[in-house]
Amino acid sequence: MNNVADWLTDESPVSRRNAAETVFEDLRGAILAGQLPVGTRLPSEAKLAERYGVSRPIIREAMRSLQTLGLTRSRSGSGSYVISDRQSPELAYGQYSARELIEARPFIEIPAAGWAALRRSPGQMARLMQLCDSMERQEDALKWVRLDSDFHCLIAEAAHNGVFGRIVTDSRDALIRQSELVNLVADRRVTSNHEHRRIAEAIRAGSEEAARAAMRDHLDEVEQAMGRIIGQPPVRR
Repeated sequence: MNNVADWLTDESPVSRRNAAETVFEDLRGAILAGQLPVGTRLPSEAKLAERYGVSRPIIREAMRSLQTLGLTRSRSGSGSYVISDRQSPELAYGQYSARELIEARPFIEIPAAGWAALRRSPGQMARLMQLCDSMERQEDALKWVRLDSDFHCLIAEAAHNGVFGRIVTDSRDALIRQSELVNLVADRRVTSNHEHRRIAEAIRAGSEEAARAAMRDHLDEVEQAMGRIIGQPPVRR
C-alpha cells in the first residue's frame, strides 16, 4: 500500500485564515504519527496545494517551518523528504541556533531600545511608527516577518551604537527564520503587533525605562513561545 498516495487522496481543504499554520500542523501531525514515515518523499508543492486547497506560497511557508524543526529536508532537484519523526531539540537558523538567539537577544535589544528612546532621530521615529502601521495592516505572513525584522534592525540603528547595529544586522536572517516559525506555530502575529506598538510608543516618548521594559516583555513572550514549540523551559537569567 502506498501510504503517501493514500494520505494525499484524503483531501483536506483549509480555511484561508491562518492557512499556512493549518497546513503546517497537519503535515507535522502526519509525520509525528508515522503516516508519512522517515524516508518518505513528500508530494510536490502543486499536489499539496491541491490537497489543501491553498496557494503554493502557503505550502512553501509551511514546508520551511517543517525544515526548521528538523522534520524534513529539501534535496536539490529531488524534492523534500521526511528525515525525522521527532522535532529537533536544538533548532538552527543557518549559523545561529534558537538557544543562541534566545540567550543573546535580551543583552543586545533591551539596551538598544533604551538608547533608541534617548537618541533616535525624527526620521527614524517616523519610520518606526510607519513599520508598526504596516505590520498591523499586513496579512501576508512572509511580508510580515520581514517588516518585523526591519523593526528590530531600525531600533538597533536608532540606538546609534555600531556594535548593536552590526550584531542585529548580522543575525537578521536567523531572526527572520525564528519570527516566521514563532508566528506560524504560536499564531503570535496580532499579539506581536501590540508589543511592537508599545515599544515604539515608549521610544517616541523618550522613556529609556519604558522602552527597555517593553522590549524585555516582548522578548520574554518570544522565548515562551519558542519553549512551547521545542518543548524546553525558558532560559533563566
